[in-house]
Order: sequence, then structure tokens, then C-alpha cells
Amino acid sequence: MQCAARGLFIVTKLDAVNIIMELPGSFNSTGLVVSSNLPRYSDLYTLRIASADPKSVSAKEPVEFTKSVTGWFTKDGILVEGLFWKDVEGLISKYTGESRKNK
Repeated sequence: MQCAARGLFIVTKLDAVNIIMELPGSFNSTGLVVSSNLPRYSDLYTLRIASADPKSVSAKEPVEFTKSVTGWFTKDGILVEGLFWKDVEGLISKYTGESRKNK
């Protein structure tokens, strides 16, 4: 399925949703595959970023994190979205090789 946004594809699998997208301002990138997984009856969430074409010369090594989702919620069960996005931005910085201190 292709979305209205240029270069954005969503691929669904039985156990994960993969989002393929281009890096903004990048003309030599093959795009990214962002996949996530939260197994049934588990609190461990995995987010992975990889190149859409791992054989390309512009491809970078894939990165991922696996964390307990309990760290992103208050004791009342409310998602603290900023904590989640902080981890996502850290993963993006790790993939691109940028320092988060520059932002």
C-alpha cells in the first residue's frame, strides 16, 4: 500500500508492521524500513531501523532497541509520549550517526 506522502509505503506482516520511507533531504538514500514488534503477553517492544536496500552503497547498518513499555507509562497507565519519542529520536540519531547534543 502506498500512501499519499512521497516515498512512504506500509507493509503489514502477521507479527509486525513495516514502514518504508525516504530520509528528508536525501537524494542518495534507498529509503528506510522501520519495523516494530510487541509480542503477545510481553512488555518488551522492539523498534528497528534499516535500509530498504541493504546492498546499496549508501546503506547503513541496521539499529534497534528492545525496551519494556512500562517505562513509557505513568503508574496510572497513561502514555508519556515524550519519553517514547526521546527513545525513537535516539535510535534515529544512532542510525544516521548524528550526535543528539547537536539538536
